Amino acid sequence: MDLKCIFSLAILVSQISLSSTQNVNVVIQGATSIGETDDNFVCATLDWWPTEKCNYNQCPWGKAGLLNLDLKKKGLINAIKAFNPLRIKVGGSLQDQVVYGVGGVKNCPNFMKNEYSLFGFSQGCLPMERWDELNKIFNQTGVKVTFGLNALLGRNRSQIEKGLWVGDWKSQNARDFMKYTLSKGYKVDSYEFAGMGASVEAEQYGKDIVVLKNLVKELHPDPKTQPNVLGPSGYYDEKWFNSFLEVSGHDVVDGVTHHIYNLGPSDDPNMITKIQDPSYLNQVAQTYKGVLNIVNKLKPQSGAWVSESGGAIHGGAKDLSPTFADGFWSPDQLGMASTYNHKVFCRQTLIGENYALLNTTTSIPNPDYYGSHRLMGSTVLAVTQEFNPNLCVYAHCAKKKPGISIIFINLSKDSSFNVTLSNYEHQSRNSRSTDVAKPKFRGSMDREEYHLAALAGNIQGQIVLLSDVPMVPTETFDIPMMEPKLFNASTPISIAAHSIVYVTIRDFQAPACA
Repeated sequence: MDLKCIFSLAILVSQISLSSTQNVNVVIQGATSIGETDDNFVCATLDWWPTEKCNYNQCPWGKAGLLNLDLKKKGLINAIKAFNPLRIKVGGSLQDQVVYGVGGVKNCPNFMKNEYSLFGFSQGCLPMERWDELNKIFNQTGVKVTFGLNALLGRNRSQIEKGLWVGDWKSQNARDFMKYTLSKGYKVDSYEFAGMGASVEAEQYGKDIVVLKNLVKELHPDPKTQPNVLGPSGYYDEKWFNSFLEVSGHDVVDGVTHHIYNLGPSDDPNMITKIQDPSYLNQVAQTYKGVLNIVNKLKPQSGAWVSESGGAIHGGAKDLSPTFADGFWSPDQLGMASTYNHKVFCRQTLIGENYALLNTTTSIPNPDYYGSHRLMGSTVLAVTQEFNPNLCVYAHCAKKKPGISIIFINLSKDSSFNVTLSNYEHQSRNSRSTDVAKPKFRGSMDREEYHLAALAGNIQGQIVLLSDVPMVPTETFDIPMMEPKLFNASTPISIAAHSIVYVTIRDFQAPACA
């Protein structure tokens, strides 16, 4: 039996369902936006980890780290280009052990295992020849670059408090690196100042990021081309973040960054249950809300960023992160972050480890690569549906005007949904309020729909179907186009069990999208 027949049989099996179908009305409040993302909201990281990095008795990094990744792989290049464009954050846990091979740095060593160093590795180095190679692919693929700087240079471990690092940040190596980058004409959109795996007092950190901001201003005097300064990264702690932002003062931090790993340890045997549990997934909303509140209070001119999120910490879950099931977590987090006015969401990683968007060895996209919010525009709309918590819904203005784009994530394995829409155009004091008249939307143009499902209903499999067609790169590693199917506007939107559906409606009247 050839591959095409196998796929056809699997699709037929997946359509035999015992699930019930429920009717749901979703209200889109299109009068005003509740958030605004960056145009480059979707972001993926490239990390420093060497081949020897291991977690839970497995070492899946291979040659996917920044220093040993094959940058000429056609699959990698095509996968980046398909985002059109993608933001890439260069950084990760080892960034505070990276020196830059320029200026006074003559010895440029590789990372070596060292149990006494942070994360079990010695100091490493980025040669400028490698930085040249990275920028070649950045230019070739049109990415926007965020670079995570070493924020521990000049500091030492405290002799009093375990885990604390003390002393002023030494900026000379960063200065030399930035000057080299500028001399080559390389474009860095933003620099993140992030202490990874080490504790620094908030007041000290605030003072040091002012030094970085002044350095950026000195080297880039034109505000139009000046890279943004981001920080402090790490996990959100209200007291620490509050002190840091108060000390750093006005007009210093352009983006307030934090990390999200809300699925917990990668070896959790209950993760497959967590990832389908809406009450569990919604718990992290408190973190998004906390960061948004502190930004609005102290840095309203800035924006909140998720600068690293891989779902499951320590590399991702081997039997879950690279499968269709991870798609329940990933677009839900993108939607939730944008609802709480986060500007950028960086996925850990583009390539490397189990939680990557691309297979570490082949560069072939993992399933949730195809569910990465690429149809959603920057303006976020309020959505309400109070019928079933297993149906997660988010709406934005469409990336390509006119109209709106909606994502439906069905976490239920048993229930499918027939969705009708209501269009509430008028302003309300509470943009999330539902106690208003909600006229049913009556469209005249065909809807554009993208239905993503797992092959044969196997959510822990690695083949994703788009409207029953397997999304598999060609033999020349070309990424398959995501083409919509058109549906009559008078019919309900059908959301199958365990599926993810993107819908674009061109004639939906949302004043916020005008």
